[in-house]
Amino acid sequence: MEKSLAIIELPQLALAFIPVLVVIFIQFSWSLPQKRTIHALARMLVQLLLVGFFLSYVFESDSAWLVLMLLIIMVFFSSWIALNNIEAPKRELFQRAVFAISISSVLTLLIITQGVLQLSPWYHAQTLIPLAGMVFASSMNSISLSGERFYSELANKVSYKQARNIAFQASMIPNVNALLAVGIVSLPGMMTGQILSGVSPFIAARYQIMVMCMIFASAGISSAYFLYLAKAKPNASS
Repeated sequence: MEKSLAIIELPQLALAFIPVLVVIFIQFSWSLPQKRTIHALARMLVQLLLVGFFLSYVFESDSAWLVLMLLIIMVFFSSWIALNNIEAPKRELFQRAVFAISISSVLTLLIITQGVLQLSPWYHAQTLIPLAGMVFASSMNSISLSGERFYSELANKVSYKQARNIAFQASMIPNVNALLAVGIVSLPGMMTGQILSGVSPFIAARYQIMVMCMIFASAGISSAYFLYLAKAKPNASS
């Protein structure tokens, strides 16, 4: 018998911040900066509440243009956030990040939505936007890791080819670890959500396999293309 998910009331939701406060207290006790953490938590709270309201409108509108506009905005934001930890000129890298995330995401989402899911229409917001969000986040994190490592290696006078290979390997560590741990150490978001909503675990596992392939591929392709574009930089000697 299927069981629907319970609605989380705001007072209950507030309880989720108790372990978060524990982490902030640890930072305070160890004389570590808390400003960035608090800022990130505040942004997370505001962004998710706003996006929840906005997505309700997008889902009801059934507009291809609105969905496309939202995807473009997501690409630009993920590209900029990916550069936060990279010590290099942001304007120069931003265009490369946009290209890398766009190309990897379009390729991956095209195969997943039209090949695996056979989504119709292609802009079905309730399916496309959550999947795109996972792909953009994966690409963003991969570019952030590879870019930071790549420019660190270049600063140590390592050749472009060595720096590229080291950076790509470093960027893929979280994704490889996720593949090794899934199903044994963790039940990832989509599978957990489907199980909680009453979907058969065997069916949920198929969707999670699709998601894991999607995330791994988008991370690898975006990171590789970003590093390829970085070869044009003057100090990235071959």
